[in-house]
Amino acid sequence: MPYNQAVSSASTARKIAEADFPTRWGHFRIMGFEGRTTDDRRTEEAVALVHGDITTAPPLVRVHSQCLTGDVFGSLRCDCRLQLEMALSMIASAGAGVLVYEQQEGRGIGLMAKLQAYELQDQGMDTVQANEHLGFKADHRGFELPAQVLVELGIKEIRLLSNNPEKVAAVEAAGVKVIERVPCEIPVQEHMEKYLKTKQEKLGHLFGKAGK
Repeated sequence: MPYNQAVSSASTARKIAEADFPTRWGHFRIMGFEGRTTDDRRTEEAVALVHGDITTAPPLVRVHSQCLTGDVFGSLRCDCRLQLEMALSMIASAGAGVLVYEQQEGRGIGLMAKLQAYELQDQGMDTVQANEHLGFKADHRGFELPAQVLVELGIKEIRLLSNNPEKVAAVEAAGVKVIERVPCEIPVQEHMEKYLKTKQEKLGHLFGKAGK
């Protein structure tokens, strides 16, 4: 699925706040951003956790979509929390990097619709079939705001921690060069095996492969 939404090379993200942010992985700065959607109908928000000097070399970057069930409650229906913690650990170990946390629950369909999709998955559907049955696309995210956050931070080149080629395309459409795609893979858990298989077969996620 090619990324086909036009993104301006000039940043449209606006920083609202910035503060010190110590974590169990290391010391970060937390920054809040907002921006308009491409159709200019609503405002989106995102948070950037910045660690170390991100200007002297291409930093390690993770774009992570909000997942209440995984990130907060530790759900094993998905790999979200494990990916989030892996990303923060890898960024801290690298000495510099950025995690952009965007508020697009359930691949952009929202929390209540996501829980409805869970019900359908309990009846045998995969994540894509459930979304489509509810009248949504398989993935409603666009990644424009996270890409523009990187532009606002003055970053020109990155190493992108992701299995999703759509994120690579979105970041490069904003004018930030992805010099390397770093796999973000966690050990497969029993409850998420079908979920990960659907990601690979229907959403084009790349597993076991580095590069771009």
